[in-house]
Amino acid sequence: MVLLHDVVEEMDLPNDAWTAYLNRRTGELVTVTDEDRRLVEAGEDPDNLPEWQRETSLKVREALESDDFLALPGKFEIHKYRIMERFSLGVEDVGVREALLQAIRGRGAFRRFKEVIDERGVAEAWYAYRQQALEDIAVDWLEANGVAYSRERRPPSDDGA
Repeated sequence: MVLLHDVVEEMDLPNDAWTAYLNRRTGELVTVTDEDRRLVEAGEDPDNLPEWQRETSLKVREALESDDFLALPGKFEIHKYRIMERFSLGVEDVGVREALLQAIRGRGAFRRFKEVIDERGVAEAWYAYRQQALEDIAVDWLEANGVAYSRERRPPSDDGA
């Protein structure tokens, strides 16, 4: 069983240079960078890699080659722009709604949107909405793939981390 929170956290990684995979049998999450993928696809022998890279290489190979691993939804499935647009359309205050809709037009939409949510005092509402939207996408994906999940959160570690 996988924790929904962990899946959402992996889906929310702000980088196009890697993909997160979920082992549907164990719930293990593995992040694969483009560089990791290139090494595995080039057939690089893990024994020829530095020790620190060997374990990662073996895990990446497993994630890429095993039917147990599924790629988590990426930017094309998540559509962050569409989430911003739905949030904006749902804002009751007409002035704020119009400012948000104007901000998401054209280049620089994400930066302008952030500026407007901060200026107009709706950042907290946005982050809650965004979190719920990501959770909904994750739940749909997990259920479509027959992966058991829990909405519980991992307890804080005792090591001060």
